Amino acid sequence: MLEYIFPIVLIVLSNVVYNLAQKTTPQNVNPFSALLITYTTAVLLTVAAGFIYKSDKGFLESFSKLNWTSFALGIAIVGLEVGYLIAYRVGWDIGLGSLVANIILAVILIPIGILFFQEGFSLYKLLGAFLCIAGLILINI
Repeated sequence: MLEYIFPIVLIVLSNVVYNLAQKTTPQNVNPFSALLITYTTAVLLTVAAGFIYKSDKGFLESFSKLNWTSFALGIAIVGLEVGYLIAYRVGWDIGLGSLVANIILAVILIPIGILFFQEGFSLYKLLGAFLCIAGLILINI
């Protein structure tokens, strides 16, 4: 059970820290200066964790198996970072900005999951998606 819950707890805790850090990054600094320090910290942590994490493939061996997805993820992460930083700078509330973005994201990912990954979709999930959309409309009134 811990294996199942731990990643979600990690995601939630990391997202809390992420949004707090984004919201409190000084407005008078270039966002890309902030990102340089962010990614330098991430690189150092990733390299250390890469050598510690136990896997059937070694950290350095795995580089030969990588494909385009790592580059796409890097581009997406920069977009996320800059998007949140600018959203908070232009006045989005910390709870509302993240909520709006994540609801829209979830609604967009539903058909992608169905069409490209053969993920199931039930009447309850459809109702949930509609409730999310209704909540998004209500939250922005």
